[in-house]
Amino acid sequence: MVRKAVGDFVKKEINPHVNEWEEKGIAPLHDLFKKMGDLGFLGIRYDTRYGGQGLDYWYELAFLEELARIDCGGVPMAIMVQSNMATPSIDEFGSEYLKETYLKPAIAGDMVSAIAITEPDAGSDVAAITTTAKRDGDSYILNGSKTFITNGTQADFLTLFARTSDEPGYHSFSLFVVPTDLPGFHVSKKLDKMGMRSSDTAELFFDNMRIPAENRIGEEGEGFIYQMKTFQHERFCVLPWCYISTKKAIDETIDHLKRRIVFGKPLITKQVLRHRLVDWLTEIECIRQLTYHIVRMKMDGQDPTKEISMGKLFGARLMNKVMDGCLQMFGGMGYMNEMAISRAFRDSRLISIGAGANEVMSEIIARLEGF
Repeated sequence: MVRKAVGDFVKKEINPHVNEWEEKGIAPLHDLFKKMGDLGFLGIRYDTRYGGQGLDYWYELAFLEELARIDCGGVPMAIMVQSNMATPSIDEFGSEYLKETYLKPAIAGDMVSAIAITEPDAGSDVAAITTTAKRDGDSYILNGSKTFITNGTQADFLTLFARTSDEPGYHSFSLFVVPTDLPGFHVSKKLDKMGMRSSDTAELFFDNMRIPAENRIGEEGEGFIYQMKTFQHERFCVLPWCYISTKKAIDETIDHLKRRIVFGKPLITKQVLRHRLVDWLTEIECIRQLTYHIVRMKMDGQDPTKEISMGKLFGARLMNKVMDGCLQMFGGMGYMNEMAISRAFRDSRLISIGAGANEVMSEIIARLEGF
C-alpha cells in the first residue's frame, strides 16, 4: 500500500511537472512537501507523536525505491534531504522542544529543511569546518558560510554543523537547528549546477546571527559524533536510486536499440551491446541484494557502516558506467538535452561526489577492514 501510494503520487503529482522544474532550476518545495506531508510520506519511520507513520526500514525502502522512479535526480534529492538528512539528528538527539517546533512541521510538510555542513574549504573532511557558534548567554552567535546546500534558497530551517570550541579533536563541534528568518542569515547565491537542475542549491552566509541556545541539538561538543551516526543512513538512501534509475535507463536504452536500424538490422541484435547490457543488469541485481541485506542488518540492530560504504562506492561507480554507456548507445540523440538519458547522465555524476566521495568510502572500508 505504501509503495502504491508513493508510486501513484510520483506519477500524478511529480513526473508531469519535472520538465518545467528542470527548466526553471527549482521545484516548488513548500507546495510539494505539503502534499506529501498530508499523505504521511515525510515521516515513514518517525514516531506517530510527531506525525510520523512509525513504520520500519522496509517501508522506508519502498518509499525510497518509488522516489527513484521520478524522472530526474533533483526532486528526489530534495525530498530525501527533508525526510532522511536534515531531520534524523533532530529525531534521535533533539529535545522535545526541537521535535515539536521543527521535526513535527517538517514531517507535516509545513516547513522545508536543509542540512548545512559543507563549506568552501571543508567537504568530505568534516573536521575542517570553520563556521563558528560562540556561546553568549542564552544564545549562540553564528558566523561563517556554507556551500552546496540542497534546498538552501527555500529552507525554513537548517540543521547546521558548527565549531563551538577552538580545542583540537572531534569534541569541538555542535549541531544546531537554525531558523532562516532570523537577522544575519543570507542566501549569498543560488548555484548553477551541471545536473540536478530542479534542485535549488545555495551558498549561505551567517553574519553575527544570534540563535537561541535551546536550538542546539543534544550536548555541546557532541555534534561530530551525532553527524557521523546519521551520515550512514544518508548514504544508504542513495542505494535504491542507484539500482532503480540504472535499470530504468537500461530499459529505455533497450527500447531505443530495438527501434534503431543500422545496416539493415536493429542495434539490439549486436552481441557486444547485448552482452554489455547483461553485465550491467547483473551488477544492478548485486547492488539491489546488498541493499536488502543492509535493511536486514538494520532490522536486526547491527552496524552496517561497512556494507553501506561498499554499496555507495559500488553503486556510484555503476551509475556512472551505466549512464555513460547507455548515452553512448543512443549516439548523437543521447547528447541532446531533451533526452532522458542526457539528464540521467548529468544527474548521476553527483553520486560519486556527494554524501562522501568515492575516495572517502574507500578509506572507510579500508579502515574497517583493518588496513
